[in-house]
Order: sequence, then C-alpha cells, then structure tokens
Amino acid sequence: MISIAQYKRQWTHNIRGDLLSGLVVALALIPEAIAFSIIAGVDPKIGLYASFSIAVITAITGGRPGMISAATAATAVLMVTLVKDHGLQYLLAATVLAGLLQIGAGLLKLGYVMRFVSKSVMTGFVNALAILIFMAQLPELDPSRVPMMTYALVASGLLIIYLFPLLTKAVPSPLVTIVVLTAVVVLMGWDVRTVGDMGELPDTLPVFLIPDIPLTFETLQIIFPYSVAVAVVGLLESLMTQQIVDDLTDTSSNRNQECIGQGLANTATGFIGGMAGCAMIGQSIINVKSGGRGRLSSFVAGLFLLILVVALGDIVAIIPMAALVAIMIMVSIGTFSWSSIKNLRDHPKSSSIVMLATVFFVIYTHNLAIGVLVGVLLSGIFFAWKISQLFRVRSTITPDGEHRTYIIEGQLFFASSEDFMKAFDFREAPARVTIDLSRAHIWDISSVAALDMAVLKFRREGAEVELIGLNEASDTIVDKLAIHDKPGAMDELLGH
Repeated sequence: MISIAQYKRQWTHNIRGDLLSGLVVALALIPEAIAFSIIAGVDPKIGLYASFSIAVITAITGGRPGMISAATAATAVLMVTLVKDHGLQYLLAATVLAGLLQIGAGLLKLGYVMRFVSKSVMTGFVNALAILIFMAQLPELDPSRVPMMTYALVASGLLIIYLFPLLTKAVPSPLVTIVVLTAVVVLMGWDVRTVGDMGELPDTLPVFLIPDIPLTFETLQIIFPYSVAVAVVGLLESLMTQQIVDDLTDTSSNRNQECIGQGLANTATGFIGGMAGCAMIGQSIINVKSGGRGRLSSFVAGLFLLILVVALGDIVAIIPMAALVAIMIMVSIGTFSWSSIKNLRDHPKSSSIVMLATVFFVIYTHNLAIGVLVGVLLSGIFFAWKISQLFRVRSTITPDGEHRTYIIEGQLFFASSEDFMKAFDFREAPARVTIDLSRAHIWDISSVAALDMAVLKFRREGAEVELIGLNEASDTIVDKLAIHDKPGAMDELLGH
C-alpha cells in the first residue's frame, strides 16, 4: 500500500500535463465508446456513460496512475450474445457481477500471474493491438463511404501530430490536430463524416439504477459465464496495458490494486447504466505521449467526456472523424514494436514463434485472452523443452562390477522423465545401485513416478537400491508421493 503523501503526489505532481492530456483522451474516447456500444448492440449512451464512470473511478482506486480505462471492444464483443438473447438489463447485471469477481481477484492477489507472461507474449500482444487499432480505422477510410477530402484531412492531421512538437511541446499535438481540422472543416463547409454521424450523444447525466432482473439462481446461471469471461479478459488487458505504461514511464505500480480498482469501476458502472470495460492501450499511450502521468489525467478524461457529450454535444458532434483517425493511426504506429521485426532474425526461433502466434491468434479471433493464452502455453512448452535439454545422467561402477552409481544432473520433471528412465540399464543388475540426486531437483508427480519405477525395476532384478543427495524440497515431494518403500509397491508395478 502506498502512503497518503505518495497518493496525493500522484494527483498533483503533473497538473498542467494531466489536464491537457485528459482533454485529448476525452475527445478520442467518444467515437470509440459509441462504436463499442454498437458492437455490443446497445444505445451509444451505454458506452459513453461507462467510459465516464470507469475512467473516473479507476483514477481514484486503480493501481496505475496515468492509465486510461473505459468501455472497450475486448469486453463489448463478449456481451453481444447476452444482449441479443436477454436484453440490456442482463448486460448491466453481468457488468456488476464481473466487477465483483475482479475485486475478489485483487483481494486474492491474483495480479502476480502476470509474471508468467513472457516478453515475447507481451511483444505479440502489443503488435496485435497496434494492428487491430489500425484495422478499426479502415471503415473511416473506405472510399465507398467517405469523400476523397477525408484522405487529405487524415494526412494533414498526421503532419500536425508529428511536426507540431518541433515547434513546441507546450500543447499536445493531438489536441492541436483536433482543433485545427475541426476549424478548417467548419470554415470551408466540407461535407465529411463527423463524430455526430457515429450516433446520438446523450443529453442527460447518468442516474443510479438497479438492473431490472429477477433475483433467482436461473438469472445467475445466465449471467455468470459472461461475467467470468468479462472479468478475465478485462483484467488480462488491464494488467498487460499496466505493464506497458510502467515501461513507457519507467515507473512501477500495484497490480492487485489495479484489479480492485477495475472491479470497483465495473461494479459502479453497472448501476448507472453502463457496460463493462477495462484499460485501453491506445488511449493510455495517447495520454502518456500527450504528457499525462498522474491520476488526474484519467479523472479529467472521464469528467471532460461527460461534459463534452452532455453540455457541449453540439460542438463535439462537428469534430471530423478524420482528426480522430489520424490520432489513432499515430497510436498504432507508436504502439507497434518495430524492433521486433528486425529481431526475428536475431532472437531465438522459439521466442519469435511465440510472438507471431500471439499476434496471429489475437487478430484472427479478435479475442485478446485467446491470443495471450496461446502465447503463454507456447512459452511454457518451449521453456520445458529447453530445461529438459539440460538434463543428463552419468554413471560409474566399481572394478568388481558389484556397485554402480548413477549421477543425475539437472531438473527432473515430466519432460525429462523419459530420458531419466532411458539412462538406466536394468538388465545389468549389479548387487548395489546408488542413485545420486545431489545435483538434481525433483519437481512433479511424473518425476516421482519415474523414480519409483527405476527403484522398483532394479529391486525386481535383485539389486539393493539407495537414493542419496536429495535436497530438502525434493525430499519432501518424494516422501509425500513416492511408493517404492511402501508395502505392495512391487505388486503394483507388476500389475501396471
């Protein structure tokens, strides 16, 4: 837990930068919140209210200052079937339950699972998100839907984004892009797609309401699978985005607190008519690159979003989509790890395969959880294979041929158990066999079973077997699981 002084500093150490970046992020959140509402099959105000609520609450309760959380596509796609089959009220109830599950995950300190996500998976995750962010802009660049002027506006926006910082960094270039392109479109009277074309903006503040559903076990059966999926995917994307922001800002943050913060935000959001959400890598990078570092940036983004859509909706509606497309293209370019392409030649093939598999499955399924799960599984398989290659067995025998000693070196687990068994010559059957494990470590039930098999096979041939050198951890698992010294062990082996 951080001190009150540290928490206060996270709000006040970068006020000007956080205010300006929060405004930029608020503008960028609007079209995405509307789009994600459409994906989920609900009214645009559901996504807008959610983005306001989640951004504000995670700013207060989250574990990563400067990270932006709101309604996202990752959680919206999971709710499509629920909304279609049961309606909005069940979506709100599932959002509340998902939040409670996330709070539970934080209290159980499950944030530590991020340590099992390798660098290759992280790189694949980032690259896949960059590609998805860019692909999400393609409908706004479809020549059958938009006038040719759109391309000139997007190109102009990109020029402003990348060239304006050469003049001054006092004002974020994405904000300048929005202001300039909006002014040009309005003054010239050009007919291009605007934010207002995305959907009707709400004109009232959200109100507290309890989802109108029957409080029965049947209802729980309906919403629970969706809530679990949303909770898992939301935490996965949030924790991985948190790691990226940690790296971008060279700071550390509290993963378990972020789980609790995300849970509190989703629980509260369900009670004000909003859909579930999580951290957003695109908006988080916009925030960081625009100078946002503290909790105030996320708080201001959520608050500005509500003010913009409720009080200034008519002004926001005239912002050209080209300006926001330019900003999101900048985000996708900045998010993609370009060095990973060059590293395909230099890095181990296993790392490159993990990275590419993560990218492929995230893009193919549009499900971050599946892509990351595939990457983590491949990382585990490659790691187990590498460790199993470090295993070896040597042996010596006394001149009289009566006592052979097998010296085991390395990690004995499921992947090396077969090599362990192949190293023994059971037909030789000397009078005494010593298995020296002082340079080995026994990890799992598979390795204990292999050890049992070796001991019992030697005994079946009449040899006296002795195990020596077990370290404390190995001795504990062998003592607990091994059967070679228990009555009937030989019969069990023969029966098997």
